[in-house]
Amino acid sequence: MNEKRIDNISSLYEIFFSLERKWTNEWNHHNEVGLSKTHLFLLKILGVEGSKRPSILAEQLNITTGGVTVLTSKLIKDGYVVKTQNDRDRRAYNLEITEAGRELLESARKQINEQIDKMFGMLSDGEVQNLKDIFYKCLVGK
Repeated sequence: MNEKRIDNISSLYEIFFSLERKWTNEWNHHNEVGLSKTHLFLLKILGVEGSKRPSILAEQLNITTGGVTVLTSKLIKDGYVVKTQNDRDRRAYNLEITEAGRELLESARKQINEQIDKMFGMLSDGEVQNLKDIFYKCLVGK
């Protein structure tokens, strides 16, 4: 890899890291629902895709199953998620969103949309698609 490419990639990494910090700070500063972005993403997955085993959620969130346990313990305590017995393996359990979780997700949608608009509103549809394609390519490594 040539020096210019290394410098550009290093700069890109620094920008991406700063952007992630900015998103997190913005979320925390305007957070009206009291949950992290990851909590809401987990609720969204359960809301859209239905009941899931913790190991599947861990893969989708790119975290450990222990991380899922930490996230879901608050969601279960607050009544947004319930544990249900796995139909195929009685020793295992699934996680399922509750009606209260769906309502919370809906009420958080305004805050989420405002943050998305603030972070990406200046981009054209084509730029958003290109950025999505690039990030996905970086994520899967292909």
